[in-house]
Amino acid sequence: MLTDTFGRRFYYLRLSITDVCNFRCQYCLPDGYECDHDRDFLELPEISRLARCFASLGTEKIRITGGEPSLRKDLPEIIQACKQTQGIKTVALTTNGYKMPEHLPAWLDAGLDAINVSIDSLDANQFNLITGHNKFATVMKGVDMALAHGKTKVKVNTVLMRKLNGYALDQFLAWVKNTPVSLRFIELMQTGDNQTFFDEQHVSGSSIKATLLEQGWLPSLREKTAGPAQEFYHPDYQGTIGLIMPYSKDFCNSCNRLRVSSLGKLHLCLFSEQGLSLKDYLQSDDIEPLRQYIQSTMGDKKATHFLQERLTGATKHLSMLGG
Repeated sequence: MLTDTFGRRFYYLRLSITDVCNFRCQYCLPDGYECDHDRDFLELPEISRLARCFASLGTEKIRITGGEPSLRKDLPEIIQACKQTQGIKTVALTTNGYKMPEHLPAWLDAGLDAINVSIDSLDANQFNLITGHNKFATVMKGVDMALAHGKTKVKVNTVLMRKLNGYALDQFLAWVKNTPVSLRFIELMQTGDNQTFFDEQHVSGSSIKATLLEQGWLPSLREKTAGPAQEFYHPDYQGTIGLIMPYSKDFCNSCNRLRVSSLGKLHLCLFSEQGLSLKDYLQSDDIEPLRQYIQSTMGDKKATHFLQERLTGATKHLSMLGG
């Protein structure tokens, strides 16, 4: 079992398979994707070895992220490789939803268990303003398809921005009243490229938490492979609400996840100074050297991300690691 010096256990791997994204979200890639490196992205055999290795170290859940992972034509094969790995119980995907109506059936056939869709506004015009794409109807169609499947957990990620959607809580709550999704509000995080935007738009999730509690929402128990959200449910609502508040006290105490970038670098934290290359270890089917190397790095994982001190490490934008 992967355990760090603070006693935290790591059941959850966030695996980026590309840093390319076709959206231009204001908080991440407002000017669109610009490649500043060789696109030596992880290949399917390397991904399979990674999955085997992390599973042997106690990982039970793999979340496939980007950039936008659906831009990889071999995404179904990647999902299948992870799902068929002994020890991996859950394979999840985070997507902007752009390609869901066309490709969701193939992802489900490959074994996808859960899907997170980024939707920062339920207003089509505001969605277009935030993402740079007039694709709200397409994304919502994909969400409806996933819900209709019935066996796939569906979550919606909404980044909180003071001037762009900070006023829309009532609209979101009305939506989850009759829609069985887990809607998670994510506090805007500062990265290397968005300091001015962060200063203008950051809003704490604590006010939303207070509102939920006042309206009778109740805390849910957290599973060991769950992400960092504080989850809430209400007996009168089909959907649930999650709050991801990285600036809150003791946020990192429950950390249970590691990250591997699309370039094959292990990141002990989303905001670590640099990734640790696993590429050389991924060229052989013998995963024992890789196991030993990953275990040897755990002593370097810090107690916290230091975001409160405005230290963002090497993370220029969230597309680098999928958040």
